[in-house]
Amino acid sequence: MLTEKQISEIREHLDKAQNPLFFFDNDADGLCSFLLLARYAGKGKGVAIKSFPDLNQSYVRKLYELKPDYIFVLDKPLISKDFLEEARKLGLPLVWIDHHDVEIENFEDISYYNPIKQEKKSSEPVTYLAYRVSKRKEDIWLAICGCIGDNFLPDFIDEFAKKYRELWKQDIKTAFQALYETDIGKITRVLSFALKDRTSNVVRMLKFLLKVKSPREILIDEPKNHILFRFNQVNKKYQKLIEKARNFVSGKKLIYFQHGGDLSLSADIANELSYRFPGKIIVVAYMKGTKANLSLRGKGVKRITLEAIKGLKDATGGGHEDATGAKINIGDLSKFKERIEELIEQGF
Repeated sequence: MLTEKQISEIREHLDKAQNPLFFFDNDADGLCSFLLLARYAGKGKGVAIKSFPDLNQSYVRKLYELKPDYIFVLDKPLISKDFLEEARKLGLPLVWIDHHDVEIENFEDISYYNPIKQEKKSSEPVTYLAYRVSKRKEDIWLAICGCIGDNFLPDFIDEFAKKYRELWKQDIKTAFQALYETDIGKITRVLSFALKDRTSNVVRMLKFLLKVKSPREILIDEPKNHILFRFNQVNKKYQKLIEKARNFVSGKKLIYFQHGGDLSLSADIANELSYRFPGKIIVVAYMKGTKANLSLRGKGVKRITLEAIKGLKDATGGGHEDATGAKINIGDLSKFKERIEELIEQGF
């Protein structure tokens, strides 16, 4: 949990910025964090980060194109040294808000906020922290979307359920139950899938979401609702992949599934499989070019992930205790799978 002093400091940074640029992770938590802070500030532009695991040098051009006076980085565990050096060269203050358990160098010129620095077992997503900063009750639905999208049920859930009864239902016990069984969960998935579009449409979506008054607008089924249209497009492909993934469910503890194609849906597939098949270790690989992006879910899966990628050339990985990501060479996929199976069998 961030302290009240830290929350106040973030608010001061937002108030001071005249043209803030928000870089956010390409998922519901990152998106909703950006929306909460930008709607509070009434200014700023957002850029979804698709590079893994860091905000890398390829995004430096945005600093010159959009000419910000402040940089905010949301829900990203690492920032490349090249990007940081360029920001310093331009004299841009950088505020970094994250919740991953990652050791970073002590950059004295960066305003870094992470609740894990105060409490190792802290699990609040960046959306939760952003909502504490903004305190805009009219945006509580965005806060819920970001939280349940990151498998976190916040302490203001009852307040939301009272205000938006039709988007909730009784007896919801977990965040992923809300994600897959309620209308606010559908809105969360709509937003997540809308990020998987070409840049011009993502920019159009962000402009709409910065001004939208009610979550109900997102579910209106009409031709001009491009966000819902995109969701329906992606969801058809997603449902086919989920059905294929179900064929790999067996009595074993591991569910391993890999796919290719034009859309990376590994994190979404891994999340749903972890909800549908509790107690399993989930590994979903998305293959593109020479690389495989991996999404892993399950109890204590971070230890398994980091052990399995040891010694693999150019492999990177990390995340939360029960939800991680990794990137490896496709040529190492078989070896990676064998290691995962061995580690599970050993009770690692």
